[in-house]
Amino acid sequence: MQRYSVEQAITEFIAATPLNAAAEIGLSAIYDRPLVGVAWAEDSLFASLQAEEVVGPRHLLPQDWLPAARSVVSYFLPFSRQVREANRQGKLPATEWLYARIEGELVNNALRKFLIEWFALAGYQAVAPGIDARHAVADRKSNWSERHVAFVAGLGTFSLNRSFITKAGAAGRLGSVIVTADLAATLREYRTYDEYCSKCNACIKRCPPQAIDTTGKNNDICAKFLDSMAERFKPRYGCGKCQTAVPCEAALPV
Repeated sequence: MQRYSVEQAITEFIAATPLNAAAEIGLSAIYDRPLVGVAWAEDSLFASLQAEEVVGPRHLLPQDWLPAARSVVSYFLPFSRQVREANRQGKLPATEWLYARIEGELVNNALRKFLIEWFALAGYQAVAPGIDARHAVADRKSNWSERHVAFVAGLGTFSLNRSFITKAGAAGRLGSVIVTADLAATLREYRTYDEYCSKCNACIKRCPPQAIDTTGKNNDICAKFLDSMAERFKPRYGCGKCQTAVPCEAALPV
């Protein structure tokens, strides 16, 4: 199987699904064209994610999810210009961003299910950890970190605010599937975990609860603010201020 065929299937799904819009608020598209990366299931970097200072020992390997795993497909779904522009304004998350965060994840989950079925029709097995019953989060650490998996798959690197910067920026959502198909791995065009971050500190000024400083992000402060947004805007929540109106919003920072 060619990697291009997987990229095409993902792109066509996002372009065609009616879930990728919210007509009630005039949002014509949640996501723009996706980015896709592939890692070999046996890449040694997956084992390195189990280090306590990275994700932790509870992070599972591709083979833990799917014993016959050969490849890991990771993708980034960039938020549309309409979503990003709306969230550049004000101190509270824009309605468009809240929809992109919640309804956007429904799109992501639908894509995960689609890929499982798409690979099955081609004669392969696939597992999407993000919607698997074994997926778990404890102490804010997942047993399958979509950001770290995307790093292994060549999609980008981390930023000061612990977002994930791709060639299409940081504003968006990540997902992945583990498959038994042999796919060509994506070349990692970076050497360090934060190579794409320019350390411009723009995200520090954008953070409403001041959870970011030059040493990184305080997860407890950020989580407390998100909890307040969940209470205020339920059934939706989000923030994303540090991912908009910054150089890495929709591209690699200069």
